[in-house]
Amino acid sequence: MPKPLQYRSGSIIYMRGDPADKVFILQSGKVNLIYQDIETGSDLHDLVQPGEFFGVKSALGRYPREEDAAAIQDAVIMAFTVQEFEALAMANTRIIMKMLKVFSNQMRRIHKQVSSLMEKEELDPDVGLFNVGEYYLKGKRFSQARYVFSRYLTYYPSGKNAAQAAKYLEAAETSLSHMGTVRSPGGGEAGMFSRPQTQSAPAAADAGSGQELSTAAKSYYDAISFISQEKYQQAYLFFKRIVDANEEAEYVAKSSYEIGRCLFLLNKFDDCIRYYTIMLTKYPKHPDIRDAIFFIGQSYERKGQKDQAGAFYKKILSMPADDDDGTTIKAKRALKALEGA
Repeated sequence: MPKPLQYRSGSIIYMRGDPADKVFILQSGKVNLIYQDIETGSDLHDLVQPGEFFGVKSALGRYPREEDAAAIQDAVIMAFTVQEFEALAMANTRIIMKMLKVFSNQMRRIHKQVSSLMEKEELDPDVGLFNVGEYYLKGKRFSQARYVFSRYLTYYPSGKNAAQAAKYLEAAETSLSHMGTVRSPGGGEAGMFSRPQTQSAPAAADAGSGQELSTAAKSYYDAISFISQEKYQQAYLFFKRIVDANEEAEYVAKSSYEIGRCLFLLNKFDDCIRYYTIMLTKYPKHPDIRDAIFFIGQSYERKGQKDQAGAFYKKILSMPADDDDGTTIKAKRALKALEGA
């Protein structure tokens, strides 16, 4: 027989990709379902009210969960096995009618999204790569910007953004020449988890040289492109594959950081905090340590734990950095906003 389960506010009931062997009915409280919009890749939210059921399709269809389910108020939930729910539904036709209504609404929404998606003109293939380079340049991550724009000019020498990409590439190169050799955050030459040292970027004229991006590099920039399109779940999977393969230290290091950023962008704040805490314990000299600490602070802030968030912002400000460092500026603003709240 099903038993009532109690979930505190903020608890995860299940996550995307989890095995689906239970159907749930909410008795009290509120539950938020978070799933991915097939058109934009962004997260959509459905609020479950008391008396409503959820997790039905994946459980009855016996395929992994397609959405996250989290309690946003203290909740009491009845969990049924598939056999128990089928028996309940057969004995109560009102449940079957309610299921049909829910599924009908979902199918209409999906049909509308698919129709809208098919009507839209496809994005030019070079735009995503150009946007990635622009993202890095604006963030003053010049080594990455230089590399991406050089790749853009290699793959799309006649692309509509080629002229601007050439200007951006020159700007990135100029900034790198002023910076000189990159050193690790803890002093000394950078090791495994370091940003690439300054070197000549491949010129657009080298397109015929036969030099190819490695598998890890291609996967990494594909994943960054997904982030620029707000397709965070796809980006997460690409970064995780790179880390699991553990073939190229440079991209393993970069992807290690980006996994945590994806968790934050997916609103999985507890997972983000746990992930970055483990990462920073294992790699205390990771080049993105300050950004990782900032995301830990942001995660605590989104959870409403302002004291913990402030402690991490102060940690960033205690670390040596230039006055115009982007992460330092963000931490100062975030701390000021917390203290003024």
